[in-house]
Amino acid sequence: KHPAPQWLTMDAAVKHCAEGIGIWQWASNDQGVAPDVVMACCGDVPTLETLAAVSIMREHLPDLKIRVVNVVDLMKLQPHTEHPHGLSDKDFDELFTTDKPVIFAFHAYPWLVHRLTYRRTNHDNIHVRGYKEEGTITTPFDMTVLNDLDRFHLVMDTIDRLPQVGDAGVYLKQQLKDKLIEHKEYIDKNGEDLPEVRHWKWGATNNGKPA
Repeated sequence: KHPAPQWLTMDAAVKHCAEGIGIWQWASNDQGVAPDVVMACCGDVPTLETLAAVSIMREHLPDLKIRVVNVVDLMKLQPHTEHPHGLSDKDFDELFTTDKPVIFAFHAYPWLVHRLTYRRTNHDNIHVRGYKEEGTITTPFDMTVLNDLDRFHLVMDTIDRLPQVGDAGVYLKQQLKDKLIEHKEYIDKNGEDLPEVRHWKWGATNNGKPA
């Protein structure tokens, strides 16, 4: 087992788990305005990679308004008419918007999220990255790379859906492609992940601070 980061205080974690879903305000920067993109996550590894992706975007694309939504209870994604835990359409739309891209990093098969959300207003804009049966004996981070679930792929995915990022997005995407090549070369040579991946912490490269 690898040491797991703790994102919330105990009080905040208890409240978040009771609610089952919510915006992580300390990781978001869309306060008071409409977000350009919603970065959603469910599961410990997808949450880590999503936060790392958000930190990259907040550093390199500072004008981008990003909302981070963390999901603990998947049944929240269903309409409340289909499951007692489900969100009403109004509550779902308030979290995920009605028209903005949603990049959803998930710790299981993507079809499950699509199945739970297909009646939602913004379903066509929900892009799920999850398990693809891609795997081998490799490093923990490389497993996420093989499944397009890593921070670099998540950022590139977001750039592809936001034409307004323009040339800054083009240059950042090239940097991330180069970083993926560097990652592959490093693990082939050293048998472990890049130090910047292994030692990544929220707040090291941006101004966001956990509550």
